Amino acid sequence: MTADTPKPQIDTSRPHPARVYDYLLGGKDNYIVDQAVGRQLPEISRWSARQNRAFMNRAVEWVVRGGVDQFLDIGTGIPTEPNLHQIVQRVNPKSRIVYTDNDPIVLRHAEALLISRPEGATDYIQADVRDPQTILQHAREFLDFSRPIALSLIALMHFIPDTDDPYGLTRSLVDALPAGSFLVFSHGTADFHRQLEGEVTQTYGTGGITLRPRTHADVARFFDGLELVEPGLVTAPRWYRDTEAPEDEESPLYVGVAKAG
Repeated sequence: MTADTPKPQIDTSRPHPARVYDYLLGGKDNYIVDQAVGRQLPEISRWSARQNRAFMNRAVEWVVRGGVDQFLDIGTGIPTEPNLHQIVQRVNPKSRIVYTDNDPIVLRHAEALLISRPEGATDYIQADVRDPQTILQHAREFLDFSRPIALSLIALMHFIPDTDDPYGLTRSLVDALPAGSFLVFSHGTADFHRQLEGEVTQTYGTGGITLRPRTHADVARFFDGLELVEPGLVTAPRWYRDTEAPEDEESPLYVGVAKAG
């Protein structure tokens, strides 16, 4: 942001998914409205938040060890260490990361997201996944789109209703990536926990937040045209590569990593 850019206003009267997520992870960067939603959610929501973070850690570390050193993370959320850039720069200090979120409070924490190792670099843009062209335009100024990039959409698209065309938004982003790029993805499901279609969805809804859990077949559509890497589209604790298997526990999240081109 430039000095002339108006400072975004934080609406503390409405909950936001990033701040509810921060509350579920035990963070302090949330407001009473976010806490009210979080307290009404069942314990499985806390498991889901922890499992989601653990999957992200495993997945991006595997991607960077495979040689990808550029990352576009959309739906960043409030920084929770280790942040994505901390994970990948431990493996390759030269990695470059663009963070994106639509919550103004994340902007307040952008400095934490921008503390890169000197060999690499990080950047931040406040934008919404519903505006992929703005995100891509900014990313092209910072990342080299002639080389592979890992696109991270972690626990984001289940907040995008069908009316906003989540598949089309994802396709717009993936289609802009060069061959050899990756999609790192997680998404809520009610396949194993029916309360996600009732209690949890309604709890988010009371705060004006749309939650759209999707089935295995629905989530698989996000990977159309991509090559899913093993173990495929699985629940969060069952995704691991070249590491010890996590504890296999119940999970309301489908996750996957796929290669483009």
